[in-house]
Amino acid sequence: MRVFKFGGASVKDANGVKNLISVLEQVGHKNTMIVVSAMGKTTNALEVVVGHYFDNKKELQSAIQEVINYHNTIILELFENENHPVFKITNTLFEELKVFLKANKSPDYNFVYDQVIGYGELLSTTIISQYLAIKGFANQWIDVRQLIKTDDYYRRANVNWEQTQQLVTKHIDTQKLNVTQGFIGSDKNNFTTTLGREGSDYTAAILGYCLNADSVTIWKDVPGVLNADPRHFNNAQLLNSISYTEAIELAFYGASVIHPKTLQPLQRKEIPLYVKSFLNPKANGTVVNKTQGIQPEVPCFIVKKNQVLLSLSTLDFSYIVEDNISEIFNLLSKYKMKVDVIQNSAISFSVCFDNNYDNLEPLLLHLKAKFKVNCNNNVSLYTIRHYNQKAINDLEAGKTVLLKQMFQETLQIVTK
Repeated sequence: MRVFKFGGASVKDANGVKNLISVLEQVGHKNTMIVVSAMGKTTNALEVVVGHYFDNKKELQSAIQEVINYHNTIILELFENENHPVFKITNTLFEELKVFLKANKSPDYNFVYDQVIGYGELLSTTIISQYLAIKGFANQWIDVRQLIKTDDYYRRANVNWEQTQQLVTKHIDTQKLNVTQGFIGSDKNNFTTTLGREGSDYTAAILGYCLNADSVTIWKDVPGVLNADPRHFNNAQLLNSISYTEAIELAFYGASVIHPKTLQPLQRKEIPLYVKSFLNPKANGTVVNKTQGIQPEVPCFIVKKNQVLLSLSTLDFSYIVEDNISEIFNLLSKYKMKVDVIQNSAISFSVCFDNNYDNLEPLLLHLKAKFKVNCNNNVSLYTIRHYNQKAINDLEAGKTVLLKQMFQETLQIVTK
């Protein structure tokens, strides 16, 4: 069996959905599981809904209506029959969303976020499943929340692998074309959970692992994995092949083409991962497998924007020792900061991290009770894998470097 994952950009409008059909026509669709993200920028639009739910109730209905209008526009272009069941099914989903927002009593932002955001994937897969059917592609629509079970760490849930394996084995008919959602799962109380932003790739890997898939393919609007994001770097090159280890390194440092958790389950069973263009399905793209290194051997550039760089020193100029470092990391964990770089000397400690949960202010208050703290907001973290001197010179040109760290294969700099 094969697993195909289509991201939001690939199904952002009616033409995108029609192109998905074209991809299946060109590469085949038997014994296939299709994992689909929310359409276009739906996740962003639903984040606005969540924001208004907590902070601006007057704009809440308007924000919900924008999501409804966006999907209805796509539906009306795809389905000529106004009595087609898709209209009733999607309307039921919208009503469920409204009922939840009206009835919810929980003040927990992360819980509410997960219950709301998941409707993007439920809507996209409903529309695509129904459209596949009228085009002659018999398929089975599956609610992935009945397959992927997690803990209740909302917005970044952890998979219960044993339970998930049992449910996938029980419910998936591998002889059929199956359509399901990326990004979401459910906890023991059947509340929706999410696997983190860009988690649809991870969903594809989870299902690929549990199904013992022949391959997993991520369909993108780029020709494959590039050595740099063309939005930030000039002259990006296609990587033809990447080893699992190298791909995990690139993902860890923030390469946006592959989700950091995606590769681990695939590596365990040596399931190849293909990254291909939905605009040119027959092209080779990039394969990630058990080969060595990367081909061709070129420097790989990664950038992470909107980072926070903290530089800490003790108030009495004593050494930064194990107890200090342990306390700092406990606080970073408590406030859910994702650490990307650390550097320490005798009397100072620097750390660069993502402030995804907007907990910087309470963290700073806690740290300032014991340390002298210098905070740089909105910095950029650049990483070069397989660097050479020219790559370093080109990257540093015109930038103010706040922190620099070099290893045998990897260079990282933090810049203003």
